[in-house]
Amino acid sequence: MRLKLIPNLHFESHKDASNLRDNTGWTKMRLSEEITLPLNISQAALRKESDFGNDQSSEMDIIIDKLEESDLETKSEVAHGTEKLLISCECDLVTLMSVIKGKIEITTNNFYFYDLSPVKEDSDRHDFKWPINKLREIYLRRYNLCKTALEFFLTDQTNYFLNFNKEVRSNVFYTIIRLRPPNLLYHSYKSPSDLLKSSDLIQKWVNREITNFDYLMQLNTIAGRTYNDLSQYPVFPWILADYESEELDLTNPNSFRDLSRPIGVVNPENEQEVRNKYNSFEDPCGIIAKFHYGTHYSNSAGVLHYLVRVEPFTTLHIDLQSGRFDVADRQFHSIPQTWKLLMENPNDVKELIPEFFYFPEFLKNINKFDLGVLQGTKEKVDDVILPKWASSPEDFIYKHRKALESEYVSSHLHEWIDLIFGYKQRGPEAIKALNVFYYCSYEGAVDLDAITDPTEREAVEGMINNFGQTPSQLLKEPHPARLSLDKAILRMLEYNMKKPDITLFFDQLAHFQIEITSDRDPVVFVNPPRLSQKAFLMSSPLDPLITVSKNGLIGMHSWSSHDRHSNKGFSVIVDESVNNTKWRRDLSGSFHPSIKLHSKLFVVSFDLKFLFSAGHWDSSIKIYNFQKNKYTSSLFRHTDVVTCLAADSCGWFLISGSKDCTCIIWDINQLHMQLPKPYQILHGHDEAISCVSIATELDMAVSGSQDGTVNVFTIHEGHLVHTLTPEGCVSPISDVNFVTISVQGHIAFSVTDKINHSIHVYSINGVNLGSKYILGQVTGLITINDCVVVTDDAGDLTISRLLGLHPMYNVPLHIPIQTAVATFGNTHLLVPLRDGHLVVIGLPNS
Repeated sequence: MRLKLIPNLHFESHKDASNLRDNTGWTKMRLSEEITLPLNISQAALRKESDFGNDQSSEMDIIIDKLEESDLETKSEVAHGTEKLLISCECDLVTLMSVIKGKIEITTNNFYFYDLSPVKEDSDRHDFKWPINKLREIYLRRYNLCKTALEFFLTDQTNYFLNFNKEVRSNVFYTIIRLRPPNLLYHSYKSPSDLLKSSDLIQKWVNREITNFDYLMQLNTIAGRTYNDLSQYPVFPWILADYESEELDLTNPNSFRDLSRPIGVVNPENEQEVRNKYNSFEDPCGIIAKFHYGTHYSNSAGVLHYLVRVEPFTTLHIDLQSGRFDVADRQFHSIPQTWKLLMENPNDVKELIPEFFYFPEFLKNINKFDLGVLQGTKEKVDDVILPKWASSPEDFIYKHRKALESEYVSSHLHEWIDLIFGYKQRGPEAIKALNVFYYCSYEGAVDLDAITDPTEREAVEGMINNFGQTPSQLLKEPHPARLSLDKAILRMLEYNMKKPDITLFFDQLAHFQIEITSDRDPVVFVNPPRLSQKAFLMSSPLDPLITVSKNGLIGMHSWSSHDRHSNKGFSVIVDESVNNTKWRRDLSGSFHPSIKLHSKLFVVSFDLKFLFSAGHWDSSIKIYNFQKNKYTSSLFRHTDVVTCLAADSCGWFLISGSKDCTCIIWDINQLHMQLPKPYQILHGHDEAISCVSIATELDMAVSGSQDGTVNVFTIHEGHLVHTLTPEGCVSPISDVNFVTISVQGHIAFSVTDKINHSIHVYSINGVNLGSKYILGQVTGLITINDCVVVTDDAGDLTISRLLGLHPMYNVPLHIPIQTAVATFGNTHLLVPLRDGHLVVIGLPNS
């Protein structure tokens, strides 16, 4: 997902494009949504449907044969760390804005791309280099319906789409796979359909182990959809049919679109017209097959139609319109009106894009582009007009995402998947479903290499780019339906699987207390137990639950999130060594006298082998080795006491904050081999840093300070993107004491001054989503799904929605709370109290 806006250092208001639109006038407005289709493609270039996919099979055979012929000399060189050039070839870098001619070089250590396009003074070069060990995924891709491309996904969330000559792609793929990149989670030379079958994604979705949104994104990725190519942009369904009510009722089936029908015939009144078009079409040359629709549900124009308010899509829209903005009446100006026109016009069959479910900024004209005036009402086109039930773009996105995950959509989404990715995509079932599109939008329909005329080939490539491409077919049989929520939960309980997410069952939660230490030395830090990270430290099959007490004692407890034999639904085995002076693990002795131990001073490494600790007198970060039961090394770079630590969820980076007013991002990925080194040093605060958070997946680091501000940085460039200062928070009397980042990029933080305590939530792009005062001093702040959990020294724990901070669950524990953490999958909350007890909140077995 692309959630973040970045500063546009070359902003263009596109006044000339607006003037050209206004001066051209209304007369050139296209009345039909249909694109004129060329019917004279060389017969040699068109292929029979039975031949589709043959080139994929032959290429797979080549790759398999090469992988079986291992090159021992090259493997030896890789093992010894020497860098040797393995392959060099020309290719195209495909981006949204352009296709860049270039050359790649792959060595035993690195991947290089050299931009070979002519040098221009006013444009950036596209050269890049990345280490092979940063490669996370590699996919076989198609470009202009030809299977000639590869898409690379790196661990820092960047990705690259490269197109090769037909004979070269398999060599590049084979060369990289043979290097065995250590962080490569996924690669496959299988066809998309075989890939889906072997992925277990279908069953995970059926069993409700992944969300509807995540499943659709995975299907799009496997089927070749990509953010790097407008003609193959990810496609999502229209899911709602109610854009007029004051309140959106997700329990009413009439609120939803019929997902079993293509968007062109969701309105039954359009069915006969669409059927007649198919039956009456005859190509005089006998080349072009019959089709229901002369447009496509996903193409470049459709994507730009929705995203016209956001660069670089604004510029791309103007390029597509020959240097001007399209006329206002054809712009995307109203969601209710867009739906109304879709229902009235069977020739307009645009489905949605993923941004409708996570990116509110595309609905705002934040750049204040002149998008024109509607002819009928003389209304200026500005921000997108929302349904009545949405109070803001953020509210629309939140409710729209909720609708996508609703029970109705969960019960019917497989029907839409059948149309777009499945057995109703082509063939007799597609004809019966009124779901046939223009022949050349289908994979394998055109062999561009068979077109010898350069002019004709360029025209066909342009048509493919502009008209749209149907995704690779993933299934040739009906997609199974999803389990109902009740059946999925019963299945989890029956098969002793993990508990469900607590945010789905606020009304059924219970809390239990476990005595884990005493009130003389209560727990101040809890590391969330991780599913599948089985303890190397103990023979128990349970997951390790690591704690640190106020006096610096480490507890290595055992945890299970699902215990069928206990009414509590979980089990904890307390580490008895914390009470044994001979065997206990003790961190005390090196902390600065002014430091009281708290949760922000500690981080456990992703592999559970090390503990990072801050607050030491020598301004270091110390590393405790659990296997050796002692500190084994220290990190020095700060010039004053380190006040806070945080790590990302994937074990790549640690961030530290200090009284020296700086933050440092440390690369801890190779912790088992070498000491971490500073990756970025971040500046921007006037007072001591009090809290930090980091999310590698979002390229995002956040720091809070005693100067009353929150700074948002990028990880990989170290750029300061936003400074957040809530209204009423004034330095030096305001102190930001906790900050956290949600999986959607929301920034939640707490602020304390001499009088008040408050909570604030901002979007990843700096928009305030909610603020409220609370009674007690905040002692813990975390996010789970679309909620924020707040604990305080008055003993209250409150769970609120991130958007608006509306309370959803509250439990008064009556004893000051030290902190709070969530277990893997948000199955439980673990809440240590000042009296030495650990409160566990979750769903009991009953």
